[in-house]
Amino acid sequence: MENTYHPPAPAWQVDRWFNTPSPPSLESLRGKVIVLEAFQMLCPGCVSHGLPQALRVHTGFPRDQVAVIGLHTVFEHREVMTHEALQAFLHEYRIPFPVGVDRPAPRGPIPQTMRAYAMQGTPTLTLIDRLGRVRMQHFGQVSDLVLGAQIGGLLGEPGTIPMDDAEAPASAGCTDEGCAIDDNARKAE
Repeated sequence: MENTYHPPAPAWQVDRWFNTPSPPSLESLRGKVIVLEAFQMLCPGCVSHGLPQALRVHTGFPRDQVAVIGLHTVFEHREVMTHEALQAFLHEYRIPFPVGVDRPAPRGPIPQTMRAYAMQGTPTLTLIDRLGRVRMQHFGQVSDLVLGAQIGGLLGEPGTIPMDDAEAPASAGCTDEGCAIDDNARKAE
């Protein structure tokens, strides 16, 4: 098992959501693998590679296990990429999964979520595991085979939220952290 630290995914700073009755959050999606596709509708790589791939993931994996979220993160040509234009774009390209509009920064061109995730541009694909941790981020095109393997690997990991040692229930068995006494053994004393 991998012993690498994975940072918690920053909260999404979104001004408006499309294709969803209620705004999704990292907390509401806990227990699922999240595929976050950051794009701009005027980005050729987003239109030809990023969004079609996100759509394939959305249709190819069980929705109760994998959530695809689009993030329209505009750092150029902001004046033409309005909410109305995005709504028409999502309709024309038949994008069914939730899409949030990244909140502009108070200063500078880089939107807030894009900055929080340290994205280099669009398209950027980020994988967030069942525990809400960033596990992979890739700027540009990602192979479907590689992405499918990474999602499959994350689906194979436990999806429970780790607890503080002080709060952990006693249960039998050994882990890398130590060996716990069986509750039945305690009661027999």
